[in-house]
Amino acid sequence: QVQLVESGGGLVQPGGSLRLSCQVSGMAFELTAMAWYRQAPEKPRELVAAISNGSGESTRYAAAVKGRFTISRANAENTVYLQMNSLKPEDTAVYRCAPGNFYSDGFEVGSSWGRGTQVTVSS
Repeated sequence: QVQLVESGGGLVQPGGSLRLSCQVSGMAFELTAMAWYRQAPEKPRELVAAISNGSGESTRYAAAVKGRFTISRANAENTVYLQMNSLKPEDTAVYRCAPGNFYSDGFEVGSSWGRGTQVTVSS
């Protein structure tokens, strides 16, 4: 069975940084594209960042985080990361990782999700 475990969330002040990790097991990680999603109360789920399979040559970011967040993968560790810099209060949400398919015009998420890690940006 596919298991995804997110970590790295927490409370941080505006302008601060966090690095989220998603450790994956139960699937061929290196053959699978990955993505980070977030959802805040009373807001729809949002695709934050996605990365293609293999070497992760292609990436995609939500406009709200572009230039501040970086997605990367370490295939030998079966882990995908999300480096989050210059955090803003509006980044507050539960962040979850998920496998899927990376396309030129979007990302198709699968049925497996991690439990999520809470990111709270507040003074």
